[in-house]
Parts: sequence; C-alpha cells; structure tokens
Amino acid sequence: MKIFAISDLHLDHAVNRRALEELPAHPEDWLILAGDTGHQQEQLEMALELLGPRYKQLVWVPGNHELWTETRGGEELRGEAKYQRLVEICRRHGVLTPEDPFREVETEEGRMVIAPLFLLYDYSFQPEGLARAAAVAWAAESGIVCTDEIYLHSDPYPSVESWCAARCERTARLLEAVPRELPLILINHFPLRRDLVHIRIPRFIIWCGTRRTEQWHQRFKVGAVVQGHLHVRTTQWRDGIRFEEVSLGYPRQWSQRRGIASYLRQIWPAPRGSSPEEGLTWYR
Repeated sequence: MKIFAISDLHLDHAVNRRALEELPAHPEDWLILAGDTGHQQEQLEMALELLGPRYKQLVWVPGNHELWTETRGGEELRGEAKYQRLVEICRRHGVLTPEDPFREVETEEGRMVIAPLFLLYDYSFQPEGLARAAAVAWAAESGIVCTDEIYLHSDPYPSVESWCAARCERTARLLEAVPRELPLILINHFPLRRDLVHIRIPRFIIWCGTRRTEQWHQRFKVGAVVQGHLHVRTTQWRDGIRFEEVSLGYPRQWSQRRGIASYLRQIWPAPRGSSPEEGLTWYR
C-alpha cells in the first residue's frame, strides 16, 4: 500500500474540475486531500464522489476556503458549524477526518499512524517584536488582506486565534496518546513551521500557520508531514523529517499540458532517492 497526497484543488474553477476527472485510479492505495477542495459543500461532495471509488481510502483535512461562511436557503453556516457540516459529508463517504480516531495502517515500510489535523492559524507568523493585534495592519501596509478576514468566521469562538488554540491543545493531547514506536504521518492544510513558508507575497505569511506547532515534528515521532495552502510545491527537511507541500492551485499555477497526475505526490513510502541531504526541492 502506498499513500499519495494532493491539496488545493479549488474546484470552483472549471479547469480544475475537468482535470480532477483525469486523476488516475490507485485502488490499493490511500489518497490524502489536504484542504481547499473548494469553498462550497458541493465541491467537496464532488471530489469525494469522484475519487472515493478510485482509492482504497480517502483522508481529508479542511483548508481555509472550505471554512468560508455559506448562506443558502436562509441558513448561514459559519465557523464550527460549517466545519462539522463538512465532516458529516466526509463520513457519508467513509472518508477519514480530524474528528475520527487516528488510523494505524500497514505500509510497505511497516506500520504507520495516519493523523489528519485541523489546526488553523493565529497570526503568530508575524515578524518578531510586532504585536499580534497589529499583524493584519502590517500586512495591509503592502496591500495584502486575506479574504479570510471577510469570509472565515470563528463562531462560537471569539476569534480565529482562540479557535486555533483550542484545536492545537486538543490535537496535542491526541498525538501524545499515540504509542511512541509508531511513526506518524501528520496532515494539516497549514504549514507547521514558519520557516517552511516560501511565498511570492511575503506579508501573507500571517495567515499561514501558528508557532504553537513549530516543534511538533520533534515532540512526536513523525515520519512525514503533509501540508498545502501555499500553492508553492516543495519538499523540505527539518531535523531529518520530510515536509511535503502538495498543492495543485489555481489554473494559472499548474501546467494543464502536463496534467493533474504529475502533481500527485507520493508520501509513503518515501520516493526513491529522497533523503535529508536534499534540502529544499521545488516542484513546478
């Protein structure tokens, strides 16, 4: 059994919807969907209906776009309620989510634990010495304000920061309970470390994660980490641990000529030739 991953499918774009239909089947393998399938429930449902029959098991974590508030038929879904609705959709399709027990699996390189996470961000990736309350204003100085500031709400939490703190605390307790002899594959939409963020718009970094998770790759026994969000595909190593950014992205950010299959990343077993000495590898 192999484990593959892709993220940021953004199925609100017709080009990406058509491309998804071409993703090849791997009926004996698992597929990780690391967030931002789209910003509407139907886009997640479409992805699961299409990909479910092609893979042995799907694993999903939410991205920021999926958490955007939706209003339809007089019902407004926001914050935790929107997230729980997406979890319900996943469960109807037999998809693993951050609300399910971590799954122990047998791979070609031994037993692993698959750990889908939902951790959010808290603006703490801002420069040293800058007060957190000033982070959004600092980003706005360069003309950057993430759309999350309009469409992502934290109800019933008073702020995204407090929601992030609660998710990190809950998740850390769950990870602590995993037997230390079993390596983890951690899956989160947002990067776990600030130094993993390589983006073309530098001040967007405040919407990219939390410093609370900076040492999680050492705190827990981690085999690999899967992330998305940045739309900048990389393999990076920290302390001997492999971090894979597996985004597809918006249509202008990937090659339709090459096709979507070339953007499917093998996570486990590690691709042949992959080693900590490789440093930073960029994928186009």
